[in-house]
Amino acid sequence: QVSLVESGGGLVQAGDSLRLSCVASKWTFSSYAMAWFRQGPGKEREFVAAISWSGGTSDYADSVKGRFTISREYAKTTIYLQMNSLKPEDTAIYYCAAHPFWVDKPLENYDYWGQGTQVTVSS
Repeated sequence: QVSLVESGGGLVQAGDSLRLSCVASKWTFSSYAMAWFRQGPGKEREFVAAISWSGGTSDYADSVKGRFTISREYAKTTIYLQMNSLKPEDTAIYYCAAHPFWVDKPLENYDYWGQGTQVTVSS
């Protein structure tokens, strides 16, 4: 059974940092590329960052480059999203997703999704 469970969201102030976690089932984690997407109020879900199954390749949305870092920890079957210098426009529900092959941006190419975790950044 595929399972993705996010955590780590919360309410922070602009300029603060936050780290999101996504625990994946072992089967998913060992063979899938993983990604973070987000959906802000009244907006469509958008790509944030992705990492290959090996961890050797990653990609980021232009809006978060230099501020966010995606990583994966195999022993804990967990991926992380370290978010620094947060801005009010980063406010969104953040979702973890699994892709069967490679780092990719279109959300329709992702097979599995978590339930999301809310991040709110106040100005």
